[in-house]
Amino acid sequence: VGVITDGSAVLGLGNVGSLAGKPVMEGKGVLFKHFADIDVFDIEVNAEHPQEFIETVMRIAPTFGGINLEDIAAPHCFEIEQALIEQLDIPVFHDDQHGTAIIIAAGLLNALELQGKTLDEAKIVVLGAGAAGIAIANILLDWGATRLILCDSQGIVWPDRAGINTFKQEVARRAAPDSRRGDLPEALKDADVFVGVSAPNLLDAQTVGTMAKDPMIFAMANPDPEILPDEAR
Repeated sequence: VGVITDGSAVLGLGNVGSLAGKPVMEGKGVLFKHFADIDVFDIEVNAEHPQEFIETVMRIAPTFGGINLEDIAAPHCFEIEQALIEQLDIPVFHDDQHGTAIIIAAGLLNALELQGKTLDEAKIVVLGAGAAGIAIANILLDWGATRLILCDSQGIVWPDRAGINTFKQEVARRAAPDSRRGDLPEALKDADVFVGVSAPNLLDAQTVGTMAKDPMIFAMANPDPEILPDEAR
């Protein structure tokens, strides 16, 4: 498997470049080997534009049985992944999108079962509208969520909000047909679920107190979460 990055969104550090991303890619290789006995080449690509990255991966793809894209910033990651899926005959997976989304979906289904709630009934707020947030929102909507609100640094994302990219716009069309507006605290009123893939300390205890009884909180900003467990409790 090729674990491949351009270093534009490295593990809580942002756009630090391909070389600085190498230790993270090596770490992913260790996980593949330890848990699945799969061998990995970590590949760090100096590419400023999506098409340069796509062409590089296309040329080296015959080496691999699969491609794990890693730590590529949105919105370029969406274009890169889709192009490679369409043009290659091996699996292509963007970990920051689908790895995160699958884990959240699994954990949330378990949490909902423990709470006696269902995915279609739960009010879900996703904070963070980059690669992970968009993928999480899409998988939950695909699986039957009907009360999902997507938020970014400017607050609730609605379809006609100025300045949003097409990926946010598409999720907003699916998730917020009432074109709800407001900030994060407004979105979280009576919410059953908070999913955070954004930045540290963006959720406080007072806002948690306005959520539904026994809310489910997935605070996953890396390396420091939106709220720490003790404060949330």
